[in-house]
Amino acid sequence: MISRARASALLAGGAALGAIPLPARAAPKPVRGLEKIDHIIVIYLENRSFDHLYGMFPGADGLANAANAAPQADASGKPFALLPAFSSHPLDATRPSLTLPPLPNRPFDLAAYVPIDRPLNASFEQANNFYQAQLAINGGAMDGYASISGSPVLGYYDGSSLPMWQYAQEYVLADRFFQAAFGGTAMNHYFLFSGGVPQWPNAPAEFVAQLAPDGTLIKDGLVTPDGFIVNNLSVEEAARVPLQTRPHIGNRLDAAGISWAWYSGGTTQSSRPYLLFRDTAAGTPGWKTHVKSDESEFVADLKNGTLPRVAFVKPAENEHPKEMLGLREADRHAADLVRAVQESAYWKGSVVIVTYDEGHSFWDHVAPPKIDRWGPGRRIPAIIISPFAKKRHIDHTPYDTTSILKLIETRFGLEPLGPRDAASADLTAALTLA
Repeated sequence: MISRARASALLAGGAALGAIPLPARAAPKPVRGLEKIDHIIVIYLENRSFDHLYGMFPGADGLANAANAAPQADASGKPFALLPAFSSHPLDATRPSLTLPPLPNRPFDLAAYVPIDRPLNASFEQANNFYQAQLAINGGAMDGYASISGSPVLGYYDGSSLPMWQYAQEYVLADRFFQAAFGGTAMNHYFLFSGGVPQWPNAPAEFVAQLAPDGTLIKDGLVTPDGFIVNNLSVEEAARVPLQTRPHIGNRLDAAGISWAWYSGGTTQSSRPYLLFRDTAAGTPGWKTHVKSDESEFVADLKNGTLPRVAFVKPAENEHPKEMLGLREADRHAADLVRAVQESAYWKGSVVIVTYDEGHSFWDHVAPPKIDRWGPGRRIPAIIISPFAKKRHIDHTPYDTTSILKLIETRFGLEPLGPRDAASADLTAALTLA
């Protein structure tokens, strides 16, 4: 097993993983039949790993295949005899917080402690920061999650009662879909919007991470030593960041005359990546044209015949474990949005992709592939729903968040934004287009 310190040195450097440089290339070749797709709709949820929600999905690479997964280990690399007991101050003081006794060192049914229709009401999100996520992955051993975030990360739910599970059964569940980046909400939203990571040259020293010569983390920070933003920004911090001029998917769509919008139900700075870009920041013409208030406006556009051809939907109820409505209610809300598409005139020419920005700190047994210094991170659920989607199908194709960009680029003949989306699979393996 790679030691935790060694894993830090390897992963912080990126190229030391054996990642292959991926040159950008021209617009992808057309895929026959893809012209039938008129609208691509992305419903972007929050903070659940694949094993955590879909580990019991029949036929998928789930918990039944995790018997040989490495046990969780402490910071020195020694396996825990038992997962440590967990307690936390409640996020909502009027409700009980999640508490766990010492448990066997293996995945456990979280419903025994918090039913699926109740909020977790506790904070244990540390393993989705950029450097900590790499320590948790530990070179693919996936054994560092509990030492960083506590025993709740090994908890899973039998998601078969969730409405989106029913869509996964009827259409396509991708069980090799990974979050684009090691980091959390901000980093993965940036990847969805622009295929890469924003830069903050000469960031104030208090925001910059410090690494030892061997790559070991000395001090965490929002920004890498070479100026890339890898952790979540507050509103005040974001106000100090130079507005980005790198291209984003909206630029590519605008240049091709393809309509698009971001329906912004997410209220945090980190879930609104467009705010960091010069042409879509608040108050700009791009912001006024393309940024919509929330999912209610998405539903109205479906009904009114004004839906853009590419729609990113960030629901306010998005399954984040901190939501006080609980997982079942938020999952039902996502299913309601899918149903609204199905009941609209747009359904016959649409592809709907329902996925998550990242996995919170929840463990997954499948090691992510090694592509570049940014990721991908752990596996997350992705469901592809469309009249053209294969029926009752599990897609084992390796994907990550930038595969969504690749699908958009392939459909509309757009130049890739960067190396990652240029090299990604485009999700057409989930479709029947003949």
